[in-house]
Amino acid sequence: MSLALHTDHALTDANTLGLPCVAEHHAAPATLAELREALALAQRHDWPLTVLGGGSNLILPERLEGLVIQPAMGQWWLEEHGDSVLVHAEAAVPWHALVMALAQRELWGAENLALIPGHCGAAPIQNIGAYGVELSDLLESVHLVHLDDGREAVLSAADCAFGYRDSVFKGALEGRVVITRLVLRVSRTPRPRLGYGDLASRLDAEPTALAVAQAVCAIRGEKLPDPATLCNAGSFFKNPLVDGERARRLLAEHPAMPNFPQPDGRVKLAAGWLIDRCGLKGWRRGHFGVHDRQALVLVHFGGGSADELLGFAGEVAARVRERFGVSLEREPRWAGV
Repeated sequence: MSLALHTDHALTDANTLGLPCVAEHHAAPATLAELREALALAQRHDWPLTVLGGGSNLILPERLEGLVIQPAMGQWWLEEHGDSVLVHAEAAVPWHALVMALAQRELWGAENLALIPGHCGAAPIQNIGAYGVELSDLLESVHLVHLDDGREAVLSAADCAFGYRDSVFKGALEGRVVITRLVLRVSRTPRPRLGYGDLASRLDAEPTALAVAQAVCAIRGEKLPDPATLCNAGSFFKNPLVDGERARRLLAEHPAMPNFPQPDGRVKLAAGWLIDRCGLKGWRRGHFGVHDRQALVLVHFGGGSADELLGFAGEVAARVRERFGVSLEREPRWAGV
């Protein structure tokens, strides 16, 4: 067998929340052939399968039974089409590194998504987004392999059923496929999108793609903790969507409440603002806390467990529901069967 297989493999350093976890078996296939070998091995032993990327939007239990597959395909390349350029990025390419490499080449489209942690293979699962841009705005297709029989398939962006922090990979295809490659379409024509937050105020009238990416990095760095120094999974809650009438009632009571009307008539609210107004910014209980600069981020100070984290998050959500009548939905996914 060419594939390296490890038993009782520690995954604590493989998730940005720093939760203690051990995989019964672990493999990091670097090619499609090795991936199929891993799938065949799991099928032969009737092992449950878990696919793990960069571990940046994930809650891990203390033990994952069966086989954990952590794709290690890490190449990316460009396909020129005049002004338009297709970017092929394999699953293990770090997302932020790819964004900065594109921005340095003055290729427009992904720059607002700088400094989002994780690997490219996980990006479509929750349709990552920031500063007015979502992955679905530039994604052309997703290459994947079915876990049950190893067959390859390619989905178009339309096939992915993208929504706000949602996709077919959290629905009909959840736990059934492993994403192996993304194809993104970027442009050589400057198309800055600066309408979100104070992004425009930090830039010249005609910024470069690199300048936009660097400004996004600066803003995120001011507000968000680095997982390398303080364990976290980024935004822990989705920004809630409420109907227009509910939004009007809330705005009548809280005129300063940030709100973002959506094309379907609903209004997106800022979960971090809601948590902050509950007096929870900087609140700590046990091994977990609400970040003192960005209330949307829950942080792990070390020594805690997934169960403790979920209990802490539940208390935060309960406080928001009690104060505003708005339900918060968790953003990080629970790993395992």
